[in-house]
Amino acid sequence: MKAFKPRVFSGVQPTGNLHLGNYLGAIARFVEMQNSHDCIYCVVDMHAITVWQDPKELARNTREVTAAFIAAGIDPGKHIVFNQSQVHEHAELAWVFNCVARMGWLSRMTQFKEKAGKDRENASVGLFAYPSLMAADILLYLATHVPVGDDQKQHLELTRDIAQKFNNDFAESIAAHGYGEAFFPETEPLIQGPATRVMSLREGTKKMSKSDASDYSRINLTDDADMIALKLRKAKTDPEPLPSEIAGLKGRAEADNLIGIYAALAGTTKEAVIAEFGGSQFSAFKPKLADLAVERLAPIAGEMRRLLADPAHIDAILKDGAERASAIAAETMKGVREVVGFVGGR
Repeated sequence: MKAFKPRVFSGVQPTGNLHLGNYLGAIARFVEMQNSHDCIYCVVDMHAITVWQDPKELARNTREVTAAFIAAGIDPGKHIVFNQSQVHEHAELAWVFNCVARMGWLSRMTQFKEKAGKDRENASVGLFAYPSLMAADILLYLATHVPVGDDQKQHLELTRDIAQKFNNDFAESIAAHGYGEAFFPETEPLIQGPATRVMSLREGTKKMSKSDASDYSRINLTDDADMIALKLRKAKTDPEPLPSEIAGLKGRAEADNLIGIYAALAGTTKEAVIAEFGGSQFSAFKPKLADLAVERLAPIAGEMRRLLADPAHIDAILKDGAERASAIAAETMKGVREVVGFVGGR
């Protein structure tokens, strides 16, 4: 197989109200990856409009995700941070991939079934076809690795299927134009150990969500120190003390969630947290968790608020990132046009 330059692509939708689950499940991992990989971090605003978005909120949310990236520790100078819609090649390559992907492949996408629900006839074409755009996001930069959670594995498999089919369909043209035996890499998942699954602070069996009616169900990345501590003090628990071994968490969703949050924020394991706090009452554990969360999250919230107060600065970062991303994207699309047989080019 042709050797491709190692590169990671990661994208986050700008859907507003970033919370602790987004941070531990994605953004904190992005920060770690930049120390070992060449990374492209994208705010995927074109994906967001597969369902209607208020234009003012979409713009605000795009800046909020960018602010979160930077406040959490991503360096936009060393790596590329941009919003998808500024690089038109994403849409151009997505159309080519729409003509490579098969209807049956897209019909089997679990997320479309879940998001469209029973009224699929009323879903947008974009919602149905957006896995082709996701494949374009990744392959436009010839990304070799993508960090994926359980809910995205199917999309990465589709990306690999599209890359393989493109490479097979156009094998003769790819070779004739000097691109070797494959134009696109078969992108691999980037596994970084078990993902932190953060649940609601009000109901331990539900994922933490921006759409929950209660603001006390989540810790928003823009919450200040007092609010972070208050929400953790009010977090739902049970009357029993913390267990002395990991098996004791079975059937105790709220206890499992709070111990998992502590472990993730401390960079340790649930076993280590239980070894330290096993047998303690929640009244003793919660203040320790609150102190840790404030220590880790309050500086991020403060920096986010500072950045969001200067949207022109955020826009300048996105513009610079888009220009650098465009240089890579234009080179890829030049090759795609040659291989497909489009006459002319830019």
